[in-house]
Amino acid sequence: MNNLRRKALLGAGCFSLALIGTAHAGGLERGGYNIDLLFDPAPVAGELSGTYVMPERKIKNAVDTDTSSAFPPPVTGRGGGDLNSRSGSADDSESYFVPRMGIKVGVGDHLDCMGDYSQPWGIHSAPGLNWAGANSNIETKIESENFAATCSYKMDAGKGQFRFIGGVFYQDISGFKERLVQDFTGFPVPFTGVGRIDLEGNGVGWRIGAAYEIPEIALRASLVYNSEVDLGDVTGDVDLTQVPGRGVIPVIGTASMPQSVEFKVQSGIAPGWLAFGSVKWVDWSVLQIVNFCAVGAPVGCTFGGPSFVTSLDLLYRDGWTVSGGIGHKFNDQWSAAATLTWDRGTTTGLSTQTDTWTVGAGASFSPTKNVELRFGGAIGILTSGSVGVVTDEDGIPHGTDVSYDFGDDLVTALSASFKVKW
Repeated sequence: MNNLRRKALLGAGCFSLALIGTAHAGGLERGGYNIDLLFDPAPVAGELSGTYVMPERKIKNAVDTDTSSAFPPPVTGRGGGDLNSRSGSADDSESYFVPRMGIKVGVGDHLDCMGDYSQPWGIHSAPGLNWAGANSNIETKIESENFAATCSYKMDAGKGQFRFIGGVFYQDISGFKERLVQDFTGFPVPFTGVGRIDLEGNGVGWRIGAAYEIPEIALRASLVYNSEVDLGDVTGDVDLTQVPGRGVIPVIGTASMPQSVEFKVQSGIAPGWLAFGSVKWVDWSVLQIVNFCAVGAPVGCTFGGPSFVTSLDLLYRDGWTVSGGIGHKFNDQWSAAATLTWDRGTTTGLSTQTDTWTVGAGASFSPTKNVELRFGGAIGILTSGSVGVVTDEDGIPHGTDVSYDFGDDLVTALSASFKVKW
């Protein structure tokens, strides 16, 4: 097999090997979007992959900054009582698994189409009940499902081929949050004082892009735009049955998942060697304060308004992810890649999502020309910061319930995938 052919084969899998370096990004990003399977040169290719991410974010120096208490507590109140006798530290993050599956089919010499399932967005924070910030968060979990269809049309252009890319996707977002509404410690009442909100919404998005490839030198450059997904009416319930005199309140709000743009490039740089990199922007600033108001209320849903029940206070800023790496093909069966990734944190002071630096490495094993196994690992640093009061563009303060710090923490990940080609 000649060296140019080796570089072409290496280029087909390197981006997938590098994905685990971006497995723990800012905002609500989890698996993100990935259409690399669309570029596989085989007439038919199917892939199943999974990544297990283990962040170890730890909270310290937590202080309950809103110790107010009322009985019965107000529906929109944050105080919950004085929790400063509880621990000032907590484990904030939970490990999670990110699956992905897809199949790509070539139709003639010019058209390729791919269908895939993924979980692009998600978050799981569970510091628990016994810390000083339980009036802000006991557990928050958001999950997503994404079903997509993407096609490309390619044509000869110069020494290579140019592709037009387009597709649509459907997303379902669901989740819950629990916090302490009222502390009943020391009171002989059969109530926990914990409130919970459950939410769900869905919407449709689209993507468009272009790519240029020269397979003989493993060159590929692609630019893909993914649209915002309007979730329409996000509906759910606020359950206050663990607070005396309260019940279940149906609520409604509006939210959108962010648009994004990603540029990727790779090229053979020597026989059997490949360099690759990517830059991605995600419009996380679309998620600021998400208000939820009582269903059927006669007035608009504004923060603190007559129908206001609760809110998800995010105040995210836009996210940027920059990744680069190098790969090498040792022989017809084995190749490997290593990456370095920087992800700009999306927090403006209300969460622990600061900058992340990650180093990843992976290997690819092809026992036959029709089967490919990939596996890898990553280790990274979640940089330090603090959480406290942040004022939004309308001059309204948020984060008045708790303040805390966090240091440089560790995140690790393991990934594996199985691809079959016909």
